[in-house]
Amino acid sequence: MTRPKLILGSGSPRRAELLGQLGLVADDVRPPEVDETPLKAELPLDYCRRIAGAKAAAMDVAVDEVVLCADTTVASGRRIMGKPEDAGQAAEFLLALSGRRHRVITSVVVRNAGQTWARDVVTTVKFKRLSDVELNAYLASEDWRGKAGGYAIQGPAGAFVTWLQGSYTAVVGLPVAETANLLVAAGYPIYGERT
Repeated sequence: MTRPKLILGSGSPRRAELLGQLGLVADDVRPPEVDETPLKAELPLDYCRRIAGAKAAAMDVAVDEVVLCADTTVASGRRIMGKPEDAGQAAEFLLALSGRRHRVITSVVVRNAGQTWARDVVTTVKFKRLSDVELNAYLASEDWRGKAGGYAIQGPAGAFVTWLQGSYTAVVGLPVAETANLLVAAGYPIYGERT
């Protein structure tokens, strides 16, 4: 039996790198267009599940394809912290996270032509209390651009993380262990023969 094609429904280079940890390279990258605006009073976990599911649902899946989509959301209590619009909003997010714990939620959806599998991974992350010097240097680095909550744990903001409970790779954007299990369930070989 020929292995299906792996389609990554995300333009994130971080997700592609994390797939590489499993020894996988997507056969194609096709990020779908999805409105990521939170609904009124939507809770972070519900939001993350909805967006990852919408991404997977928006993709055309051929019979010989397995599609992988994901969404990562930073949540401070009930507040969804998406990608900051500008440096001011990035500063607002980072100050809200400073010295506190927050949750990083990653929802993964794997789909073939006939079935869908999904998994959520919630990781608790604690930031140190940020000084004005640290905050301003980080904002000047521009690393906050395009990052949920205004930071990426694998970048310079990794120095702000004093503790985490859960999955490091989920905070980066794709929980490797859970993704492997979903791909195997969908009939995509992770281990062994890949002909």
